[in-house]
Amino acid sequence: MRHILNLAVVILFMTSFSAQAQKPKHTFKLGASEFLLDGQPFQIISGEMHPARIPLEYWRHRIMMAKAMGCNTISAYVFWNYHETEDGIFDFTSGNHNLSEFFKIVQEEGMWLILRPGPYVCAEWDLGGIPPYLLRNPDIKLRCMDPRYMAAAERYIAKLAEVIKPFLITKGGPLLMLQIENEYGSFGNDRNYLLRLKEVWASNGINIPTFTGDGPTTKMLEAGTLPGSAVGLDSGSSPEDFALAGKINPGVPVFSSETYPGWLTHWGEKWARPDTSELLKEVKFLLDNKKSFNFYVVHGGTNFDYTAGANSGGKGYEPDVTSYDYDAPINEQGQPTPKYMALRKLIGSYLPKGKILPPIPDSVQAIVISATSMMPFTSVWDNLPQPVKSVQVKPFEAFGQDHGFILYKTELTGQKSGKLSVNDIHDYATVFLNGNFIGKLDRREGVNSIDLPESNVDLPVLEIFVEAMGHINYGKDIIDRKGITDSVTLNGTTLLNWQIYNLPMDKKFIWDLRSSGRSLKKPGVFFKGNFVLSRGEGNLYSDTYIDVSNYTKGILWVNGHNLGRYWNIGPQKRLYCPSSWLREGMNEIMIFDLLQTEAKTVTGAKTPE
Repeated sequence: MRHILNLAVVILFMTSFSAQAQKPKHTFKLGASEFLLDGQPFQIISGEMHPARIPLEYWRHRIMMAKAMGCNTISAYVFWNYHETEDGIFDFTSGNHNLSEFFKIVQEEGMWLILRPGPYVCAEWDLGGIPPYLLRNPDIKLRCMDPRYMAAAERYIAKLAEVIKPFLITKGGPLLMLQIENEYGSFGNDRNYLLRLKEVWASNGINIPTFTGDGPTTKMLEAGTLPGSAVGLDSGSSPEDFALAGKINPGVPVFSSETYPGWLTHWGEKWARPDTSELLKEVKFLLDNKKSFNFYVVHGGTNFDYTAGANSGGKGYEPDVTSYDYDAPINEQGQPTPKYMALRKLIGSYLPKGKILPPIPDSVQAIVISATSMMPFTSVWDNLPQPVKSVQVKPFEAFGQDHGFILYKTELTGQKSGKLSVNDIHDYATVFLNGNFIGKLDRREGVNSIDLPESNVDLPVLEIFVEAMGHINYGKDIIDRKGITDSVTLNGTTLLNWQIYNLPMDKKFIWDLRSSGRSLKKPGVFFKGNFVLSRGEGNLYSDTYIDVSNYTKGILWVNGHNLGRYWNIGPQKRLYCPSSWLREGMNEIMIFDLLQTEAKTVTGAKTPE
């Protein structure tokens, strides 16, 4: 009997302990006009950053930096296409994909969390976070109730819900609130679509408050808000903005979901450098009126690999640069800027008496690597895969490819010279006739035609080598297939019977490259160089920038890691390389340049400019 009683006591104790462990430590709810944390008004001061854009080794450092600036919350986009690169293949655990680890660090650092999981996010990220593989469906529609899109989106939500559920505030975690889609009022007006997304999250056990985010205009808020969801304003910077949102969607809190300390930059522009004094006035207004807000972004990071997006506004196609520094308070390398110090001082002045902000974490150091001599290594022409035959030209997606390059090749019969028109070129191409470089096509500049010279060859060979830059991430043109998306004509005659070469230039492709072992005169050359680092010098714990001013247009890898695109039209001439991608001893730089055949020296730098 005693053993039975003892067992009963143990079971009772364990049951009580389990109940206590599962009991939420805090509550977060939407009041009529304020957020309520544990039943009390709570002002969210959030800093946005994106795990995919920051080396995972620096996640904690960047979160600590935001906290030291005065933020009490971290906001994060989740990029669907970063976690599902191919249909049905998900990764939420490896490297930078490990969202659970990011959420844990947020909680360990005593911060709250806001999640913005899409399915569409914009964010100057490739296709706004939507997987490009969906574009392989020729007539698919995105961000609406198209059943193919919704089936994929609902599957993604179900997978992500399993990852985030342990971190809900209702389970003792840091996650306060989740966004339903993003800036939908700028795109469409399908309320059923937004309601369905909200319903899918709830059906997958996400029982926390939700919000929407839209520009502070009547048409955007009417199309983008949802009853019962808080209203985010992108941005909320005046009493009129908040009053308008409260009128259109009453009974819920309104906050500035994107307060902009910086701005994005496209290739060919000057670096965006918004006025800090105006930012400080806006933040002071929000603090004075106890309005919650989120800095978009407190730290931007980098569009490594092929992740940079593009816009398509009044200027046409506008691809984004590799850096996502954004002129944010915390720069690309994680260092505080004068803007950071000004915001820290301002926010700190609103702390309760006796409270002070934590000290600013030490910055990761930067080094200058030695000047590196580069040598021609191989040519894309000597590493072509087996071609696929196609009567008509088709976009990348028709050949199962989303990023990188494709070579379109044909023999000319009948028409052999004259005006070559490529309709539409997405996004940049070099053109060759009989192996000779003729010129380039550039969607950004609206250049989609070129003159082919006379040839003394019976069957001249035409090659169009096409680069896919960022998929458009905002607005009505987000269905942005890559490659040659219409047709190719010569003097108005449609050219047919093509050979298609898939060149994704992903990790496998780069790993499999083999040396040409001969002179490389045809543009499309890979260059290699090496530099040495010694652990004793502390170099392995320092970041660096690779200066590619001596090159024209292409991609750079360090030790197999794709640092992103470069282009001599600027403004970016240096690519960020985190210390975690460097190694003791020999390090390898590889460059693929679309136009340059002469090897030039690569130099290092400590700063992005």
